[in-house]
Amino acid sequence: MKVFLAKPRGFCAGVDRAIDVVEIALDIYGPPVYVRHEIVHNDHVCNELRKKGAIFVDHMQEIPSGSVTIFSAHGISPAIKDEARTRNLKVIDATCPLVTKVHLEAIRYARRGYHIVLIGHRNHVEVEGTMGEAPGSITLVESPSDVANLKLPQVEKLVYLTQTTLSVDDTTEVIQALKVRYPNIEAPPTDDICYATTNRQMAIKEMARKCDLILVIGSRTSSNSNRLVEVAISNGCRSKLINDSSDLVREIFEGAEKVGITAGASAPEILVQDVVRWLETQFTVEFADLDVIKEDVVFTLPKEIAGVVRGSKLGETLLSKHVVSKS
Repeated sequence: MKVFLAKPRGFCAGVDRAIDVVEIALDIYGPPVYVRHEIVHNDHVCNELRKKGAIFVDHMQEIPSGSVTIFSAHGISPAIKDEARTRNLKVIDATCPLVTKVHLEAIRYARRGYHIVLIGHRNHVEVEGTMGEAPGSITLVESPSDVANLKLPQVEKLVYLTQTTLSVDDTTEVIQALKVRYPNIEAPPTDDICYATTNRQMAIKEMARKCDLILVIGSRTSSNSNRLVEVAISNGCRSKLINDSSDLVREIFEGAEKVGITAGASAPEILVQDVVRWLETQFTVEFADLDVIKEDVVFTLPKEIAGVVRGSKLGETLLSKHVVSKS
């Protein structure tokens, strides 16, 4: 069996940064540190952080007044920020800068009198945060059929924005439907789908041309991981989402001579290596890297924590990692 390992795969800069923020907060302030929502959508990552003293909550009322509180990489609405202030929480905002970009676009367009069509998945935490920035000026759509049924306010200025973790191809279809129905709708200045989502989907498409089966490592709650499976299937390749190597059985590989392995942007590399070791125990395997594009994106740490890492050995180390490019 030949096994192709996608490059890039796994952690993106926003996920890497968010996890490091929790690690630094635990080192500086000690446990417990509260995190609203899972810091990233991966069970293994969150369980490891739980062991160190992170407590993940869905509602702000679960956090004791005055506690150290981290907002997850997915972003939050202004209402949540206001609630944190009223409860005197010590907040560290780990929102991915690329999600923040979409939030700022929503605010700017709403202030200029635009109505915003947000392309995204209903009830996804990122979408909830973005819609909270301008609740009276945003309408959500998920598919071209939603566009056909849209009833927008009678405004002259329309713009579309997108969730950062969508399928590039599916989003293109929705945008095309919007342009047909609303020829004057405007696009954001730059693409909202994040670089890591785009790059991992590019790698999947290349892999689908070579493989009989593609395994995507990621949690079932991970939007970008689920989209990778969909992209593989839409490009004619059988694909399966797995949480880790415990999901594997030999029957999955029946008829597969060439297998691709990738990981969603919130899945740690250790899970990839566990799958590699499992394959080595079950089959005669030849491994090859499938290099599609080089990533060297790095994000600085949030201002709330960057200024207090001095004196923390872990904080100093991780601060330098986020200041110096990882290329």
